[in-house]
Amino acid sequence: MNQISGITVLVVEDDDTTRHYAISCLEKAGFGVKGVASAEEGLSYAKKYKPDVIVLDIMLPGIDGFETCTKLHEAEIDSIVIMLTAKTEDIDKIHGLEIGADDYMVKPYNPDELIARVRAILRRWLPTHKTEDVIEYKGVRIDYKHLLAYKERKELDLTKREITLLSIFLRNQGRLLSREELYKSIYGENHFGTQKVIDVYVKRLRVKIEDDSNNPQIIKTIWGKGYVCGEYED
Repeated sequence: MNQISGITVLVVEDDDTTRHYAISCLEKAGFGVKGVASAEEGLSYAKKYKPDVIVLDIMLPGIDGFETCTKLHEAEIDSIVIMLTAKTEDIDKIHGLEIGADDYMVKPYNPDELIARVRAILRRWLPTHKTEDVIEYKGVRIDYKHLLAYKERKELDLTKREITLLSIFLRNQGRLLSREELYKSIYGENHFGTQKVIDVYVKRLRVKIEDDSNNPQIIKTIWGKGYVCGEYED
């Protein structure tokens, strides 16, 4: 299978025809794809394999897409989530984005648009750097050529979302970054979610890169203002 940089997509959709069609289109676009018919199957698969992207129908039997999205975040599964629904109410869209979805599409949808949305989100989440192959601070570095993160010589087990956030910090050493700025850098200008999600991602990232996540030396909190990588002078 000709996968795009090893990107894997999980499709959680109870309608067999819709699910198989989405799988076929995504596979033809070069993604590695797994399809399941229920939230329970989706959660089990996501916990075990941690797909890069989850295409998640809201109207599922049993656990619906909203609750599934919440459970994914509670389990610290950091997949990109695109929610699908036949509903058109803005309140559903806003609710989905507020609980952690990255994008939202209304069914019936054009499969080309789904593929375009997946690619667009991946472009935001996969950091690139045009002038340097490696950026480093206090032994923590990103190898942009291979999209890997290290602390000293040890490879760090970071999700693509965490690598993106770390990249923003490393490329702005010494600069105060507000939650709003971090949020817009990651999600774009027109996302309706809550900026509090930034605190969650910073906390998870610190656990993986700091010697003591309770006393961070790489990503520091500037109370009431935001975060900074490195030394900061007010």
